[in-house]
Amino acid sequence: MNSIDFEGTKVAYRVDGSGPGLVLVHGTGADSESNWGHLVEYLSPHWTVVRPDYSGSGGTVDKGEPLTAAMLAGQVVAAARASGAVPFDLVGFSLGAAVAAFIAAEYPELVRSVVLLAGFVSGDDTRQRMQFELWRDLSRSDRKSMARLVLLTGYSPGFVSSLDDKAIEQNLQAIVDTNDWDGMARQLELDLTIDISDQARRIAKPVLVIGCTHDHMVSSAHARRLASLIPGAQYAEMATGHLAPFEQPAQFIALVSDFLRTSAA
Repeated sequence: MNSIDFEGTKVAYRVDGSGPGLVLVHGTGADSESNWGHLVEYLSPHWTVVRPDYSGSGGTVDKGEPLTAAMLAGQVVAAARASGAVPFDLVGFSLGAAVAAFIAAEYPELVRSVVLLAGFVSGDDTRQRMQFELWRDLSRSDRKSMARLVLLTGYSPGFVSSLDDKAIEQNLQAIVDTNDWDGMARQLELDLTIDISDQARRIAKPVLVIGCTHDHMVSSAHARRLASLIPGAQYAEMATGHLAPFEQPAQFIALVSDFLRTSAA
């Protein structure tokens, strides 16, 4: 684990592999290892893979102030610069997709191309606000129920049904034991207030937006809206729940790799 001091925050990040820079930005309640660790072996032979933990996650330590998209974007960029992996391709997941879109607009000189998975433009949708508020409340009062909700809404119904009781219990316990619950609550407050619509309209890079057909956390309608705001963005959809990199990792790697290689050609 590496770290860089940025505006009073010790930003933790991991670096693997060699080749052109590829920065992976995790989602709410996760960190760079829990979201991306199982995929690094497929990416690191072709790219220098940089995985920052932004505030509220992993090994990053800050002063506990409210989070903003600009703050998290600055932390991700600082880690990428410290690793020497600039310019870079950029992959963001969920809240990380909003942060990645912000980076693409505000730091265009550093970005080659962008993949945005299960992303959203803002937190103003009524259903999404209800969900994030429920997550916030359960993360404080009933973490085992919050873990159940993550499994039920994070994966497609068929995928959940394919898990046996032992696998379900192992997944639930892993969520309860490994989550940074205080950090997640801070990130959820950002989920509720974020708005990157202006940045989305100003992105002038090759962009692939990926929605998830069975996503009950962030509806694919949000991904389609994000794609519609970005000039020239491509759109693809995976027949998964929100946690697509876990449900269909091979398909996700193929979509990302094919797009990045085509964009670089």
